[in-house]
Amino acid sequence: MKYPIGIQSFAQIREDHYTYVDKTALIYQLVSTGKIY
Repeated sequence: MKYPIGIQSFAQIREDHYTYVDKTALIYQLVSTGKIY
């Protein structure tokens, strides 16, 4: 399993077969807690 550490291009992540974990569902939780991450 390859992790895209430091890679900013989604196209490169897909083309080079890296593992991508979508954390979009956590955005509301991060923003609404008022804590620094």
